[in-house]
Amino acid sequence: MGNNSAKQVALGGMMAALAVVVMCLGGLIPIATYTCPMICGILLLPVMAVCPERVCWAWYGAVAILSVLLGPDKEAALIFLFLGYYPILQPKLERIPVKILRIAAKLLLCNAAALCVFAGLTYVLGLDILVKEYEEYGLAAELLFLGADNLLFFLIDALLHRMRRVKWKGK
Repeated sequence: MGNNSAKQVALGGMMAALAVVVMCLGGLIPIATYTCPMICGILLLPVMAVCPERVCWAWYGAVAILSVLLGPDKEAALIFLFLGYYPILQPKLERIPVKILRIAAKLLLCNAAALCVFAGLTYVLGLDILVKEYEEYGLAAELLFLGADNLLFFLIDALLHRMRRVKWKGK
């Protein structure tokens, strides 16, 4: 077990370092605000394949904290903070037997995370300009943004699901 746990620690540490670098590079390109947290979620998959769940949660916690502290794009860091654990939680949600309840649980999680990111940006980081921007856009635009957020979340969900299937087919 000693050799196996050393491999787990090495893999987890390397993937966590790579994820923090990805999050720190996210401030360079505007679209990276949304893509960097997604890439980091994908980087969690190899850790999940090799390490026990508690190590995966520790990995998520370390990357989330370092992203918030070091990352220049605080919106991306908050997105990862509030949704970066989703690859760990997704298999548990997939076990919900009724499809409509499974979808509802995922929608609830996505929208709660979006609300937490918005609250973190406005109340914690003091970006009151976001509230003014959303007031200018109007309710229809706000609902459109939220709908796009939900669509993107389900695309990520499908990507993670497919990546897990490919991994298991290889064994």
